[in-house]
Amino acid sequence: MAPKATDPSIDSRPGRRIAHLDMDAFFASVELLERPELKGLPLVVGGPRRRPGSEPGHGMRLGDYRGRGVATTCTYEARAFGVRSGMGLMKAAALAPEALLLPANFEAYRRSSAAFKAAAVAIAPVMEDRGIDEIFLDLTEVPGESRELGMRLKVAVREATGLTCSVGITPNKLLSKIASELQKPDGLTILSQDEVPTRIWPLAISVINGVGPKAAEKLRSLGLETVGQVAAANPAELIGHFGQSYGRWLFEAAHGRHDSPLVTSRDPKSISRETTFERDLHPKADREQLSKILLDLCTRLAGDLARQHVLAKGVGIKLRYEDFRTVTRDVTLVRPSRDPEALREAARACLKRVDLDRKLRLLGVKAGTLVEEGGFLGEFQPGLFED
Repeated sequence: MAPKATDPSIDSRPGRRIAHLDMDAFFASVELLERPELKGLPLVVGGPRRRPGSEPGHGMRLGDYRGRGVATTCTYEARAFGVRSGMGLMKAAALAPEALLLPANFEAYRRSSAAFKAAAVAIAPVMEDRGIDEIFLDLTEVPGESRELGMRLKVAVREATGLTCSVGITPNKLLSKIASELQKPDGLTILSQDEVPTRIWPLAISVINGVGPKAAEKLRSLGLETVGQVAAANPAELIGHFGQSYGRWLFEAAHGRHDSPLVTSRDPKSISRETTFERDLHPKADREQLSKILLDLCTRLAGDLARQHVLAKGVGIKLRYEDFRTVTRDVTLVRPSRDPEALREAARACLKRVDLDRKLRLLGVKAGTLVEEGGFLGEFQPGLFED
């Protein structure tokens, strides 16, 4: 199940144009389609997900939240207070207590995601899907000037979804990812390779996708805080500190050189579902609740497998204890399956091999070693898994 990419030989060609399309505050913006009266207010999406078919409601005051949820996304009004995606809701509440907390509605997000991608592909058919709210498009062979195409994409997305997006168009994926962030929200940034020294080098090195917090901190300790400083560094010194592969990549990325092809089809190696509990649960005292959670995870995981038209040969579990220690266990099915009961029975077999005398804060189930759906559907039968 190897990724399929556009021909690498054409990805250094002159005139290459790659667009990165990134939806603006996507989940929060979808919520505002149902709640237009909340537009302009600081909103945070996170915590318990909304039940299918339930009324949208108006959320709760973030300062009243108690739990361990995280912010899935937030509006730009909430970001002005320092709230960010992935931030714990209790921390977000300290920054913006008057913000409204809305439960996530993933069915609505998936519908809008499919709509914006269909609208974009109608203009530029070569697409790399990067997730629910962002894509890369190859515009090289699409007729029209870059700015015209960028505006066409933005208009098409707005007409299809009622939402705005930000677009970056440059010679490669790395620069386009940066460019799409430069004028958010509802921005359009066109950037040539010659403009890298003036427009990219002054930025913090963390703007480069692939430079995480640890790498950025290490670079800062070396006196390298901006992209330009890394570009001016001795490649041998970068390699000495970060290794041959990553050190060389850092130097090339700082110069805006990146010839990675678009991955137009990606087969997953594994699919997983997990949930963090609102309170720690004990495997014995809260056994009934944990059993329901496990069944729900396995049912949703089975649905994910069905949508991908694949079966699982391996099943694993992930546990995080109250002290944040994490353990995983895996079993192999004799016959590949996506039956929810088969997944649950395999997960239970994994649970028998871990310590269950302490409270848990997270439970996850993973389907691995995926095989394409064929003539035989490995339905569950007792005893069809092995360690």
